[in-house]
Amino acid sequence: MSATPTSGSTGSSEGHRSGFVSFVGRPNAGKSTLTNALVGSKVVITSSKPQTTRTVVRGIVHRPDAQLILVDTPGLHRPRTLLGERLNDLVKTTLAEVDVVAVCFPANEKIGPGDKFIVNEMAKVRRTIKVAIATKTDLATPEQIGEHLLAIQELGAATGTEWAEIVPVSAKGDTQVKLLEDLLVGLLPQGPQLYPDGDLSDAPEEAIVAELIREASLEGVRDELPHSIAVVVEEMGLREGRPADKPLLDIHANLYVERDSQKGIMIGHKGARLREVGTAARKQIEALFGTPVYLDLHIKIAKDWQRDPRQLRKLGF
Repeated sequence: MSATPTSGSTGSSEGHRSGFVSFVGRPNAGKSTLTNALVGSKVVITSSKPQTTRTVVRGIVHRPDAQLILVDTPGLHRPRTLLGERLNDLVKTTLAEVDVVAVCFPANEKIGPGDKFIVNEMAKVRRTIKVAIATKTDLATPEQIGEHLLAIQELGAATGTEWAEIVPVSAKGDTQVKLLEDLLVGLLPQGPQLYPDGDLSDAPEEAIVAELIREASLEGVRDELPHSIAVVVEEMGLREGRPADKPLLDIHANLYVERDSQKGIMIGHKGARLREVGTAARKQIEALFGTPVYLDLHIKIAKDWQRDPRQLRKLGF
């Protein structure tokens, strides 16, 4: 699952393309769902809660003629906390290092100040190719999609941004996802394969597991609680002494919240909520690794961690 770029060519043939594409957009613009649809496997968490992506995960699309490395960034936003500032810095660093930046604009929502803020920030990155994607077209009428595409074009003109392509897609409905893949590959530079065949992401396995646990814990919580949840995998490994045909993956993880009251919400009545989170996360992890999992999950309090530099470092930001 995890990978590092290979040195030298592992599959370069004449005309082979390879490069990095970063999806950016407001929180909840469909970036993660689109990444998973292109890779064909779940490498980043998706949730109806905004601001769910916190780590830059690279999903890898393998083709005989190309390797497309997708960088899923947090949603760019006006930051209110130190965590928010760190996430924005992470996005801006990423944008300067990729070959193509693809901005996601949900087709079921009007273009607003948040979109203008992002495109203005992106315009500062001069050399990178820019693509606009109208996401979630399954939630909009043909008339809405037409108006939306015009609005994207106008936003480009107003900010001095030249769109190499404007593409409507639905990741959930699998509409035009293949077309988008072909267009992105066509914009990449010629180059060798960067990752071995079969690798889907270069995020450490522990990081992906932590994200899956956090995704399970986000379901059904409301208000400020989603932003207050962080997960750290303390230990992970195959249990010793098991027969080869009956492996068991042991995972010990801590789920951090900021206050006592949040801890109570996450544990639930007689521990029911925590059991639900554990069961949902375990199923996702088992599906990912193809191995039975024993998940030991504990809730801890890291007071106001989003605003505390020391705690942010401890939690991996």
